[in-house]
Amino acid sequence: MNTPEFREFLKRFSSAAEAGDGEAFAACFTEDGIYHDYVYGNHQGRAEIAHMMSDQFHRDAGEDYRWEMFDPICDGNLAYAWSLSSFTSTVPEFAGKRVVIDGMSRFELRDGLISDYRESVNGGVAMAQLGVQPERLAKVCAKWGRMLIEQPETKEYLARSKGSWKDGT
Repeated sequence: MNTPEFREFLKRFSSAAEAGDGEAFAACFTEDGIYHDYVYGNHQGRAEIAHMMSDQFHRDAGEDYRWEMFDPICDGNLAYAWSLSSFTSTVPEFAGKRVVIDGMSRFELRDGLISDYRESVNGGVAMAQLGVQPERLAKVCAKWGRMLIEQPETKEYLARSKGSWKDGT
Protein backbone atom coordinates (compact mmCIF):
# COMPACT_ATOMS: atom_id res chain seq x y z
CA MET A 1 0.00 0.00 0.00
CA ASN A 2 1.19 3.55 -0.66
CA THR A 3 0.36 6.78 1.15
CA PRO A 4 -2.58 7.89 -1.06
CA GLU A 5 -4.16 4.43 -0.77
CA PHE A 6 -3.58 4.43 2.97
CA ARG A 7 -5.20 7.88 3.29
CA GLU A 8 -8.36 6.47 1.66
CA PHE A 9 -8.20 3.35 3.85
CA LEU A 10 -8.05 5.56 6.97
CA LYS A 11 -11.31 7.24 5.97
CA ARG A 12 -13.05 3.85 6.01
CA PHE A 13 -11.30 2.86 9.26
CA SER A 14 -12.17 6.10 11.09
CA SER A 15 -15.72 6.30 9.72
CA ALA A 16 -16.46 2.79 10.99
CA ALA A 17 -15.02 3.68 14.41
CA GLU A 18 -17.00 6.92 14.62
CA ALA A 19 -20.20 5.08 13.72
CA GLY A 20 -19.53 2.36 16.28
CA ASP A 21 -19.86 -0.17 13.46
CA GLY A 22 -17.80 -2.99 14.90
CA GLU A 23 -18.24 -5.25 11.88
CA ALA A 24 -17.09 -2.59 9.39
CA PHE A 25 -14.23 -1.61 11.70
CA ALA A 26 -13.11 -5.24 12.11
CA ALA A 27 -13.26 -5.71 8.32
CA CYS A 28 -10.26 -3.35 8.14
CA PHE A 29 -8.21 -6.07 9.88
CA THR A 30 -6.88 -9.41 8.71
CA GLU A 31 -8.69 -12.47 10.10
CA ASP A 32 -5.95 -12.82 12.75
CA GLY A 33 -5.38 -9.07 13.19
CA ILE A 34 -4.64 -7.59 16.61
CA TYR A 35 -5.84 -4.28 18.03
CA HIS A 36 -3.77 -3.23 21.03
CA ASP A 37 -5.82 -0.80 23.12
CA TYR A 38 -4.32 0.85 26.19
CA VAL A 39 -7.68 0.88 28.00
CA TYR A 40 -9.53 -2.23 26.79
CA GLY A 41 -6.49 -4.47 26.22
CA ASN A 42 -5.52 -6.61 23.27
CA HIS A 43 -8.17 -7.96 20.92
CA GLN A 44 -7.30 -10.53 18.28
CA GLY A 45 -9.46 -11.58 15.38
CA ARG A 46 -12.35 -9.78 13.77
CA ALA A 47 -14.97 -10.98 16.25
CA GLU A 48 -13.04 -9.65 19.27
CA ILE A 49 -12.17 -6.40 17.51
CA ALA A 50 -15.81 -5.85 16.50
CA HIS A 51 -16.94 -6.56 20.07
CA MET A 52 -14.37 -4.14 21.52
CA MET A 53 -15.43 -1.34 19.15
CA SER A 54 -19.22 -1.78 19.42
CA ASP A 55 -19.77 -3.16 22.89
CA GLN A 56 -16.99 -1.59 24.92
CA PHE A 57 -15.45 1.46 23.32
CA HIS A 58 -18.48 2.95 21.62
CA ARG A 59 -20.62 2.17 24.66
CA ASP A 60 -18.33 4.34 26.78
CA ALA A 61 -17.53 7.06 24.23
CA GLY A 62 -21.07 7.69 23.08
CA GLU A 63 -22.64 8.96 19.91
CA ASP A 64 -20.51 12.08 19.48
CA TYR A 65 -17.26 10.08 19.20
CA ARG A 66 -14.89 11.45 16.53
CA TRP A 67 -11.55 10.09 15.31
CA GLU A 68 -9.67 11.86 12.56
CA MET A 69 -6.29 10.85 11.16
CA PHE A 70 -3.74 13.37 9.89
CA ASP A 71 -0.40 13.27 8.10
CA PRO A 72 -0.59 9.59 7.10
CA ILE A 73 2.47 7.92 5.69
CA CYS A 74 2.72 4.41 4.34
CA ASP A 75 5.62 2.46 2.92
CA GLY A 76 4.28 -0.92 1.85
CA ASN A 77 3.38 -2.88 4.97
CA LEU A 78 4.07 -0.22 7.60
CA ALA A 79 2.09 2.96 8.10
CA TYR A 80 1.68 5.75 10.65
CA ALA A 81 -0.75 8.59 11.26
CA TRP A 82 -1.30 11.26 13.90
CA SER A 83 -4.84 11.53 15.19
CA LEU A 84 -7.24 13.57 17.24
CA SER A 85 -10.24 11.95 18.84
CA SER A 86 -12.96 13.30 21.06
CA PHE A 87 -16.02 12.09 22.90
CA THR A 88 -18.37 12.85 25.73
CA SER A 89 -18.14 10.05 28.27
CA THR A 90 -21.19 7.91 28.93
CA VAL A 91 -19.50 6.01 31.76
CA PRO A 92 -21.79 6.78 34.73
CA GLU A 93 -18.95 8.02 36.94
CA PHE A 94 -17.80 10.47 34.23
CA ALA A 95 -21.01 11.00 32.25
CA GLY A 96 -21.09 14.25 30.32
CA LYS A 97 -17.34 14.96 30.55
CA ARG A 98 -15.80 15.96 27.20
CA VAL A 99 -12.41 14.47 26.30
CA VAL A 100 -9.96 15.27 23.49
CA ILE A 101 -6.99 12.98 22.87
CA ASP A 102 -4.12 13.14 20.42
CA GLY A 103 -2.19 10.08 19.44
CA MET A 104 0.15 8.36 17.04
CA SER A 105 -1.03 5.16 15.38
CA ARG A 106 1.16 2.41 13.95
CA PHE A 107 -0.32 0.04 11.40
CA GLU A 108 1.31 -3.18 10.26
CA LEU A 109 -0.40 -4.13 7.03
CA ARG A 110 -0.82 -7.40 5.17
CA ASP A 111 -2.70 -7.75 1.89
CA GLY A 112 -4.17 -4.26 2.29
CA LEU A 113 -5.55 -4.89 5.79
CA ILE A 114 -4.28 -4.24 9.33
CA SER A 115 -2.49 -7.18 10.90
CA ASP A 116 -1.30 -5.28 13.99
CA TYR A 117 -2.52 -1.91 15.30
CA ARG A 118 -0.87 0.00 18.13
CA GLU A 119 -1.22 3.56 19.30
CA SER A 120 0.60 5.87 21.60
CA VAL A 121 -1.63 8.30 23.46
CA ASN A 122 -1.35 10.12 26.74
CA GLY A 123 -4.12 8.43 28.66
CA GLY A 124 -3.23 10.52 31.70
CA VAL A 125 -4.39 13.63 29.85
CA ALA A 126 -7.69 11.92 29.00
CA MET A 127 -8.19 10.80 32.59
CA ALA A 128 -7.45 14.30 33.88
CA GLN A 129 -10.15 15.68 31.54
CA LEU A 130 -12.56 13.12 32.97
CA GLY A 131 -11.73 14.22 36.51
CA VAL A 132 -10.18 10.94 37.63
CA GLN A 133 -8.90 11.30 41.20
CA PRO A 134 -5.07 11.70 41.44
CA GLU A 135 -4.58 8.47 43.41
CA ARG A 136 -6.45 6.43 40.81
CA LEU A 137 -4.67 8.24 37.99
CA ALA A 138 -1.29 7.38 39.53
CA LYS A 139 -2.30 3.72 39.90
CA VAL A 140 -3.42 3.44 36.28
CA CYS A 141 -0.32 5.22 34.95
CA ALA A 142 1.89 2.88 37.00
CA LYS A 143 0.07 -0.08 35.41
CA TRP A 144 0.67 1.35 31.94
CA GLY A 145 4.34 1.81 32.83
CA ARG A 146 4.60 -1.87 33.82
CA MET A 147 2.85 -2.91 30.62
CA LEU A 148 5.38 -0.90 28.57
CA ILE A 149 8.35 -2.46 30.33
CA GLU A 150 6.93 -5.98 29.83
CA GLN A 151 6.48 -5.64 26.05
CA PRO A 152 8.87 -7.89 24.11
CA GLU A 153 9.99 -4.90 22.02
CA THR A 154 10.87 -2.92 25.15
CA LYS A 155 12.75 -5.84 26.66
CA GLU A 156 14.73 -6.25 23.43
CA TYR A 157 15.48 -2.52 23.35
CA LEU A 158 16.63 -2.46 26.99
CA ALA A 159 18.85 -5.52 26.44
CA ARG A 160 20.86 -3.72 23.74
CA SER A 161 23.69 -1.42 24.73
CA LYS A 162 23.54 2.30 24.07
CA GLY A 163 24.65 3.05 20.54
CA SER A 164 23.65 -0.34 19.18
CA TRP A 165 20.65 -0.35 16.90
CA LYS A 166 18.21 -3.09 16.08
CA ASP A 167 19.00 -2.83 12.36
CA GLY A 168 22.72 -3.28 13.08
CA THR A 169 23.89 0.29 12.48
